[in-house]
Amino acid sequence: MKIVAVLGSPRPQGNSAALVRRFLAAAREQGAEVQEFSLNQMDFQGCQGCRACKTESEACVLEDELAPVLAAIKDADLMLLASPVYFGDIIGQLKCFFDRTYSFLNPDFSSRVPPGKKAVVILVQANPEAANFDDIFPRYERWLKMFGFDPIHLLRAVGVRDPGDIDRQPDLLNRAASLARELVQK
Repeated sequence: MKIVAVLGSPRPQGNSAALVRRFLAAAREQGAEVQEFSLNQMDFQGCQGCRACKTESEACVLEDELAPVLAAIKDADLMLLASPVYFGDIIGQLKCFFDRTYSFLNPDFSSRVPPGKKAVVILVQANPEAANFDDIFPRYERWLKMFGFDPIHLLRAVGVRDPGDIDRQPDLLNRAASLARELVQK
């Protein structure tokens, strides 16, 4: 199984990264091939609204460091997206990436992504009230479904602000590892 992990956080040792590491370690133990991309370390642009991906090409025409990430996702069996919640939504780096996935759709909004892919979304928030940001995952899940990802799983941590806070949620860390083992074995 091929897994592409797209990390949005600027904190390489942050809580979303810790959940990603736990998931990917378990996936590797099961024999998965993993590629990780840290968006904060990459030089790329957001969608330019040029619509060239609908008229001239079946891929985004921007030639930057995000192009290989988009290509890798089409070749992967599972895509993992990870983000802290900043100002009530996914982090800007991941939103910028997500806008570029517009190129995954044909002009009629059918998907260009090969069927049969799985997705995992990791969200972490400092706010301890889960209900305050319940609207984030369904918004992105809708698009992932349009692309054809199925199943789509959410791993969500609340009340984690400082790096290492996730360590106080061992059940969630264990669930990340269990989910990885389950998805790689299927």
